[in-house]
Amino acid sequence: MSGAAPGLDWIAAPGGPLLGRVRVPGDKSVSHRAVMLGAIAEGRTRITGFLEGEDTRATAAILQRLGVRIEAPAGGERLVHGVGLRGLRPAGSPLDCGNAGTGMRLLAGLLAGQGFESVLVGDASLSKRPMRRVIEPLSRMGAVIDSAEGGLPPLRIHAKNVLQGIDYECPVASAQVKSALLLAGLYAEGPTSVREPHPTRDYTERMLAAFGADIDFAPGRATLRPGRPLLAGEVEVPADFSSAAFFLVAASLVPGSQLVLERVGVNPRRTGLLDALRLMGADIRVRPAGEQGGEPVADLEVRHAPLRGARIPEALVPDMIDEFPVLFAAAALAEGETVVSGAAELRVKESDRIAVMAEGLRVLGADIEERPDGALIRGGRLHGGRADSRGDHRIAMALAVAAQCASGEVRIGDVANVATSFPGFDGLARGVGFGLRIA
Repeated sequence: MSGAAPGLDWIAAPGGPLLGRVRVPGDKSVSHRAVMLGAIAEGRTRITGFLEGEDTRATAAILQRLGVRIEAPAGGERLVHGVGLRGLRPAGSPLDCGNAGTGMRLLAGLLAGQGFESVLVGDASLSKRPMRRVIEPLSRMGAVIDSAEGGLPPLRIHAKNVLQGIDYECPVASAQVKSALLLAGLYAEGPTSVREPHPTRDYTERMLAAFGADIDFAPGRATLRPGRPLLAGEVEVPADFSSAAFFLVAASLVPGSQLVLERVGVNPRRTGLLDALRLMGADIRVRPAGEQGGEPVADLEVRHAPLRGARIPEALVPDMIDEFPVLFAAAALAEGETVVSGAAELRVKESDRIAVMAEGLRVLGADIEERPDGALIRGGRLHGGRADSRGDHRIAMALAVAAQCASGEVRIGDVANVATSFPGFDGLARGVGFGLRIA
């Protein structure tokens, strides 16, 4: 969102039917990984569709401080002049990840195998997010990483770690943990294998393979063997499914809506929300449109359809973990009860997303019963009011979606962090019919 500033609020209210074609920004997860792998590859990597968000820019800025030349010839484009696996250099002072949890966890893996010390810091929100899940397996590989009490940032990664490959079974399904271990595995002696209780998104595996790494992977497992250099190439980043999700739900809810979301990444480990919305009666059609950057893409056509409550299968949770805030908004306006379980991970995201979404929707009249790993949401009508996003970008946008069906204006507090993942959201949303303005 352009012009974002601390404490910024939105005023959201019903606009009209949501109509037209929308191209949301590039995928945040793919953008992070593309610039990291380009940095340690040999040769120049050209990235198109790069997300111009604060999180991804923070990652690029850190890599520049580590000695990588990165050019930005145009918006959404990066030229990364790779330094090779052993070419990174010490920054000499802390590396600021901002609000980027993905950036910090993946960089912890990448930096664990370097011959110099690094310190990773973040903003107030990131400094409350748990890093022990990454520290513990990296320590098993031989890394020495200090943290604040409770495994919180900042992270001090000691120099000259001698890493050994491990066979690790993740206790929690987390693409970020898996990715950190695979990146560390590039610098380890012997293969690194990661197994998951449920398959998570495989962006890192696909991109490592595209850069020439010796890696085998299938849903729920991956094995990387070190020794091969990474080779630069072209990466075309698809549109971000998590950003498209807000428009999919809003168009499903607002009568008369008909939207097309163009060239959205539809990696099957990312699109659990499509299955959940279809269980609720949504009318969404997927039109395959080839591949971008090794990822399948599609045009998503969505029309208004009355939604009904549903029990969300736990098997879908890892494939839609970032989409639960907007699913809560859909459930609050659906007919009947929606039950979410197996989603305790939501409590340790940018905010406690179960508590903050429940709080925000209750202010607007929703009937939500919080549970330790999810919620029971009884759908009904929403009215106007003042709801606080607690600085969480996905909650701010989810509340803006809910407000499109409220009976009065909704003031959404603390929305500046929307710029971390979806710069320009407010303008794009207004362009297709949202009632949304800066307060």
